Amino acid sequence: MKIKDIVNRDIVTLSNCEHEPIHIPGKIQQHGFLIGLTSGLKIDYCTNNISSFVNLSYDEVLGKNLADVFGSDAEKKILDYLNEDTIQNVFPLEINLLEKSFQISIHKSFDIYVLEAEPLFTNKEKLVDVYTQTIQFVSQMNNTKSLKDLCALVAEGTREITGYDRVMIYRFDEQYNGEVFAENCREDLEPFLGLHYPHTDIPAQARELYIKNQLRLIVDMDYEPVPIFTVDDKENKTLDLSLSILRSTSPIHVEYLKNMGVGATLTISLIHHGRLWGLIACHHYSKKNISPEIRLAAKLQGQFITSQIDIRQSNDENVNAQKASIALEQLTGLDLPLLQDSIETIINAPQLLNICNATGVSILTRRKIYKNGLTPSDQQIRVLIEAINNKIPNTVFTTNKLNDYFPEFGEFSDFAGIIYHSLGSDDHIIWYRPETITEINWGGDPEKAIVKDNNGLHPRNSFNIWKQIIKNQSSPWRPYEINSTLQYAHALHNQLIMIMLSEEEEKYRTQTEILRETNSELENLNWISTHDLQEPLRKIQLFTSKMLAEPRVIELESVSNSLQRISKSASTMRILLDDILKFSRIKYTREALQKIDMNSILEATMLEIEEAISESKAVIEYENLPEVHAISFLMKQLFSNILQNSLKFTSPDRQTVIRITASKEPGLVAYSDKIYCNWVCFSDNGIGFEQQYAETIFKVFGRLHNQEKYTGSGVGLAVCKKIMQTIGGTIHAEGKLGEGTKITIYFPCDPLDTLL
Repeated sequence: MKIKDIVNRDIVTLSNCEHEPIHIPGKIQQHGFLIGLTSGLKIDYCTNNISSFVNLSYDEVLGKNLADVFGSDAEKKILDYLNEDTIQNVFPLEINLLEKSFQISIHKSFDIYVLEAEPLFTNKEKLVDVYTQTIQFVSQMNNTKSLKDLCALVAEGTREITGYDRVMIYRFDEQYNGEVFAENCREDLEPFLGLHYPHTDIPAQARELYIKNQLRLIVDMDYEPVPIFTVDDKENKTLDLSLSILRSTSPIHVEYLKNMGVGATLTISLIHHGRLWGLIACHHYSKKNISPEIRLAAKLQGQFITSQIDIRQSNDENVNAQKASIALEQLTGLDLPLLQDSIETIINAPQLLNICNATGVSILTRRKIYKNGLTPSDQQIRVLIEAINNKIPNTVFTTNKLNDYFPEFGEFSDFAGIIYHSLGSDDHIIWYRPETITEINWGGDPEKAIVKDNNGLHPRNSFNIWKQIIKNQSSPWRPYEINSTLQYAHALHNQLIMIMLSEEEEKYRTQTEILRETNSELENLNWISTHDLQEPLRKIQLFTSKMLAEPRVIELESVSNSLQRISKSASTMRILLDDILKFSRIKYTREALQKIDMNSILEATMLEIEEAISESKAVIEYENLPEVHAISFLMKQLFSNILQNSLKFTSPDRQTVIRITASKEPGLVAYSDKIYCNWVCFSDNGIGFEQQYAETIFKVFGRLHNQEKYTGSGVGLAVCKKIMQTIGGTIHAEGKLGEGTKITIYFPCDPLDTLL
């Protein structure tokens, strides 16, 4: 039987460490030994150091059955452990192997059971202290208000439980640069609190392992890696140690920690929403090991943090979020006339700045630019909007580093942060924040994370504070601020649409009155002209008819033929005049509509409100929609209002599902004594309504629910009704309280088909 080691001998340097396969080192730390079992409990892997713990060598156990090496009692205990489905259980298996006591952690690596044995810890007095401290911590945790206070308490509690010299709560930013967010250490040690470390200190593959294996232990930084041996029965044989507690650490990481003077470490992953939020990093300045019970208690400290992140971050932002929410309610509750002058009232309302804690805001419409607070000039605003529309495909754009997207705008240095919303083809709103100069303290120069000397490349050995000044950025926009602007931009869009429709309605009303007067004059003129014209023609026809009926004695054939032609022409003229009279009485007042593909309208609308869809976790199911005769931008507004309405009035008892169905092909559809050619139906499983209110919901400011529970102006569905009336269609709603709502829109036929 051939035996080989599986040590990964690829040379690792700082130039290739980001690709280092740290999950398959083929080595472990020396404070325990490892055995790999097949599903038939045959020993297929064994570490070189087994002889340091029991009176056996690796070549004596490889290829043999577990019972033949350690006895049937040991095999039974391990089988019971496996059969009880306690793989990766919180407590290791305590067992005697060849008359020596061990604690064994077991996990499965593909088809191999990995047994990691460490000598049994016997100090139970310390365990009692751990339980007492944990209970005390839980009671103290409830007294903390902010996330930072909680992390400071966890750092203190973890150090008391574990006895490490330094405990840090390490928090990552979006780029995985780290910050020491909280710390507890020996009084004689220099604190690291507030220091930042570049993302290169913990490469991507290391972060992935921290997610898979949430507790990592290095007992002695000076350990000699122990190779793993296996039966040489296949090529490229290796063993994945991602979940191993004894896995040997990357030599680059060991050198990095030695440069910091660290002798032993304990690292606990902080996972939040599936992402590595941070770490509990415990440093000791000499070698140190801790029992499984203490490891579990320390891991529990991490669970305290991750379980409270959302709550504590909410508490930290709650005051400002409440202020923004109140400002939004006040802003949307303004009683505004449907006039262009109402925009002056909006722009001067302090709530427009308060909803996102901006220092300035501008609204650009087709007619003028309205501004309040600290804003760029009118020309700069126009240039900025043009640049955003050319470079950013979305109708919403948010950044606190405007210079990163538009470095050519050096003149905008005073306005580093913006929230931009397009309100249609010609209308826009932008909130502004000024540049905030920030000073960051790094644990060493982040640009010198790699040191080169005569022996090659090494991790940096200087961790002295290095200050960095950050410019060209504003304070970041918080999620609640972004969401508030999104909600108000939608309300403002509705307001502008209503103003436009109101102005158009007034214009049409005036034009209709003028047209009515003109038609009245034309009808009078038509009546007079046709009456005056018909009467002589009637007499001519009568006269000629009599002449033909009673011819004189002397009758010329040519005269008779002429008179017949006169009679025929007169009859033709009368028919023509009748047709002209009928045509003049046709009053076609419908707008000139265009054929529109509703699928593209739906896609554009869903892209525009994708954040609202994602936030509500709604599922939108739709089928192929027809082409209809309508106005494109009004259809987009119509779809947006209906979908936003379904997303707002969701049921807390179930996931929101919105289904969009439509007529399969054009055809005549009768509804409410009228004929239409297409229909589209939106149905949801929200809170619904009683059918008696089916007309009320389409009235301006018509609301079925109180303002505190469901925000909004009550204009959305009124806009929908107005749009459908404008294009010659109609809209209808059906509801069942507690079950959902169905809204159907009916579209007019091709206006060309209706002309005579």
